[in-house]
Amino acid sequence: MNPIDDLKNIYRDGVKAVDPAGLISSCIQKDGRQLTIHGGGAEISEDLSRYRQVIVLGIGKASARMAFAMEDVLGDELAAGFIITKYGHGRELGKIQVLEAGHPVPDENSLKGARLLTRMAAAADDHTLIINLISGGGSSLLCLPADGISLEDKRRATKALLASGANIDEMNCIRKHLSKVKGGGLARIASPARLINLILSDVIGDRIDTIASGITAPDPTTFQDALAIVRKYALEDKLPQAVKDHLVRGAKGNIPETPKADNPVFCNTVNIILGNNTLAVNTARKTAERLGYDARILSTTLVGEASGAGSYFAQLAKAIDPGQSGMAKPAIILAGGETTVTIRGKGKGGRNQEMALAFAVELHRISPGSQNIFFLSAGTDGSDGPTDAAGALVTPALMEQMKTISAKASACLAENDAYHFFEDTGCLFKTGPTYTNVCDIQILAVV
Repeated sequence: MNPIDDLKNIYRDGVKAVDPAGLISSCIQKDGRQLTIHGGGAEISEDLSRYRQVIVLGIGKASARMAFAMEDVLGDELAAGFIITKYGHGRELGKIQVLEAGHPVPDENSLKGARLLTRMAAAADDHTLIINLISGGGSSLLCLPADGISLEDKRRATKALLASGANIDEMNCIRKHLSKVKGGGLARIASPARLINLILSDVIGDRIDTIASGITAPDPTTFQDALAIVRKYALEDKLPQAVKDHLVRGAKGNIPETPKADNPVFCNTVNIILGNNTLAVNTARKTAERLGYDARILSTTLVGEASGAGSYFAQLAKAIDPGQSGMAKPAIILAGGETTVTIRGKGKGGRNQEMALAFAVELHRISPGSQNIFFLSAGTDGSDGPTDAAGALVTPALMEQMKTISAKASACLAENDAYHFFEDTGCLFKTGPTYTNVCDIQILAVV
């Protein structure tokens, strides 16, 4: 048994289970001109002879891989397509154009791509079938600000939200009310075309209105909700004036709300979840069991501060070690979800690296020099925050080092500088782009 290799293999099998190409191949079949799609408990069948054209659109970190599979399924039925993905996540396709753009903060390509994609959607009529591929990252990759708001305004607002500690639902509420495409906006633009959205969920609970800021779903939130979030996180002095003015005008009823559930633009729209974090974590558990571990799933809805979660995992490890938990060793605890980081320092890192660092700091405090505890926290997309690492590993070798570098570890945690700590100790976990995205996976092993 090699726990470090085991943790890596468990993670990779979990990610493989949500490979977009594999999911599309298994969930979508074409027999002649009949297209059948099943997933998330739904099944639909489309007679392609009813349409003058079939086009593919897409946004997100997994969209290029999804589009590659859709080209294979549709063959000659496909007329054209356009997708927007994160830098480094694109690939050469046939009839589908690919544009790479900024994430997690939108850039000029996000704006350019949004204009091109919405132009194709707006040109579709009721004789057009649009297959829209949605995955995580779409909120920044598809950026078409509301009138009076510039790209720089959106960038500043996004940075302020990312640093505030706001959760994904709260961030998306504000994003929706600053955009022409989010919060059901793309469905409104594409109407009256038939719009089938194939979704890889990176959101806790798989809420369609939250994934990629709900571009094809009714928006239950309001301008009033957005202003409440601004006040909750004391963002009044951190947001551009144009953003604050827009939200205030909307709350007063001077700007139309995002489309709600009774809006007719959704009559010809269907949303199907193909893969999510639960699928990835369940597959990871099966691999852990196959490798000989007593494996349990703690949660697939892990939220809250990353550092708090890291400390909790360390305390859980100490409880499992002497047999207080009822688990037999070797034991593995799995979790999935999406935590947040409230930025207080000027360091570099992501939520998974911060969680791993908090784990190491707490484990050193309560069980210094642990030799049988391992921890991996990593994003399923292969990138943790604005870094080139998917996450980080905590190993017995690192815990031995902690005897002399614990002060540095605590200082790095306070400065939100987990990346440089793990870079210096050789414990960064790098995978490169995985071309999928279903939140994060945590793996705790006690052997």
